Amino acid sequence: MKEIPDNTINVVAAYINEANNRPPRVPVITVDDDVNTPHYFEIIPFDEIDAFERKVFAIDGSYNSQEFYNGVYIGLYTAGYICYYKGKQIKLNNLNDPVIMGKSYFPNNILITNDAHRQAIYDELLFLEPVKKLILFFDEPNIDNIWGFSKEIICSSVSKLLAFCQEILEWALALEILNLPVIQKGDIILRDGVLRSIYIKQKYLIKIGVLAHRLGVVLLAVTKNSPIKLELSSSFKKIDLYLQQDKKPSYPFTIQKQRWQKLCCWFEVNDDVLLSAYPEAEERKANQSSDTPKANKNYSMFATNNLNGGRGFGIFYVARLDYVEKLQNYDWVVLDMNIFDIIPTITKKMNEREVRVAERDIAFLENITKELTRLTQEHYILGYPYPLVEVHNFVTLKNDFNDELINRVKASLYQSQMMDHVDIENLFLDIHERF
Repeated sequence: MKEIPDNTINVVAAYINEANNRPPRVPVITVDDDVNTPHYFEIIPFDEIDAFERKVFAIDGSYNSQEFYNGVYIGLYTAGYICYYKGKQIKLNNLNDPVIMGKSYFPNNILITNDAHRQAIYDELLFLEPVKKLILFFDEPNIDNIWGFSKEIICSSVSKLLAFCQEILEWALALEILNLPVIQKGDIILRDGVLRSIYIKQKYLIKIGVLAHRLGVVLLAVTKNSPIKLELSSSFKKIDLYLQQDKKPSYPFTIQKQRWQKLCCWFEVNDDVLLSAYPEAEERKANQSSDTPKANKNYSMFATNNLNGGRGFGIFYVARLDYVEKLQNYDWVVLDMNIFDIIPTITKKMNEREVRVAERDIAFLENITKELTRLTQEHYILGYPYPLVEVHNFVTLKNDFNDELINRVKASLYQSQMMDHVDIENLFLDIHERF
């Protein structure tokens, strides 16, 4: 780290300082019918958080890889889901295991030494049972038309390939959950990340959003990591001070225990913030002609809160679902909400202008954000739904995955008795450790 020039570090610090100290973009006072202003609400009492009739499903995925000096490359992806009901995890698999309650999927092809191996991993993904059903659900005879990139581009590197496989499998699991016998109207499906995909074209992806809304299942994505949070950091600071100094002292709490009295809030991310958080939108605008429709001129595909010209079916909100003084933007999350829940009257023909002025279902927003506070109060990442923490721990291929995988391959090689032990050990030697 000593070799990194001070100027390089100072550029990073200057950018963060500028974002944190720019004028706030969000007022602190609520305007009842304006979703771009903070809407404050009282957290659900701590002793009532498990009195919850909704089932909460959580989806996450992971991938990891390791390359060795002899050309052996091992790459693995996975995705899975779990479910909580009244604070307890329910069993979703047929395993004879009292601990593992969730369901996950793994590929068989994990060895990569040439292009054919990468293509085999790609092809195997399409034949995993959840993905086969996803492709059938999209009802597209030419599978290549579904994806945002060609097979050649996806398979051009291991990281691209594994990221693609993980994300497609995650969306396939969202569909699998929506078709489970136990799913009921009012249940919640949480996805780690956003309701957008660079790998699935929007016209197909929104079919999942339509199905979830038709079933009455709340499908939403949650993340703590987003460029939106940096753009709103000064606004978060202003809201934080307002909560401490003005709102909380005068708020008519229904909760009697003072230590349980917390105020939360939510608001929709406006267009200007999206433009700043995703600057590629400005580049697209500069490169397009003046007669290009406004819906396509002002927004990048990823940032668009719209059913046309975008990457998904979400509308970005930020929310504080728990409250710890002085943590500021840490305990805020970015919610990507199903546009069909937020604007029940929306149709595929609505253009960008209509989406922005369309009436939001504020009653739904108030209800679902309040309900989410049940999931954020007693676990180790404050303000973040605990089912997503648990599913992350369930599926994540952590750094020690390499050691476990290598040890199991070695054990299999030793068991077969077909190689000398020195050759086996040298096969997985990391020469960088000898430098």
